[in-house]
Amino acid sequence: MEKQSVIEFFDRLAPDWDAEMIRSDEVIRTILDHAGVTAGKRVLDVACGTGVLIPDYLSRGVASVTGIDISPKMAEIAREKFPKDPVRILCGDVEETDFQERFDCIVVYNAFPHFPDPERLIRRLSDLLKPGGTLTVAHGMSREKINAHHSGTASKVSIGLMGAQELAELFGRYLEVTAVVSDERMYQVVGVKAGR
Repeated sequence: MEKQSVIEFFDRLAPDWDAEMIRSDEVIRTILDHAGVTAGKRVLDVACGTGVLIPDYLSRGVASVTGIDISPKMAEIAREKFPKDPVRILCGDVEETDFQERFDCIVVYNAFPHFPDPERLIRRLSDLLKPGGTLTVAHGMSREKINAHHSGTASKVSIGLMGAQELAELFGRYLEVTAVVSDERMYQVVGVKAGR
């Protein structure tokens, strides 16, 4: 999977992204509860797209949200929707961006299969967490539905979503795993960085 192909794919989808979005508020609440997104936290939203979860973070009273997306068009739309603090939108590759801070919560929502090297990503994101911080990889639908969805036009920019237990084992190399959910409604693995 080539990075440029991913950028071009999501740039094409960006204008209609919000209109095509299917979401369950109940599932989002569950994901963010497991992810430890609460008042005062500093959140990094990886592959934030057009900022679909940013209102959810803000409604919980977080201290700040940093969104990053590799697609310039996705990042541009998110920036237009959230032009001022406490939201900052970056366009770039999270694996290469030099962040000047560490985060309390890092969320990868509906994006994990678009990263070609899952372990490299988890290692990198673990490094960006504060001690006691939480990393979550989550999808608002089942693994089966995600993989079926990505088998079409997205197949060239997706490696498929691994089983939750397999991802939990990967998390376990860097973090303490605190939640593993894979059912017909959602998919989520959560880990906490050691220390306080």
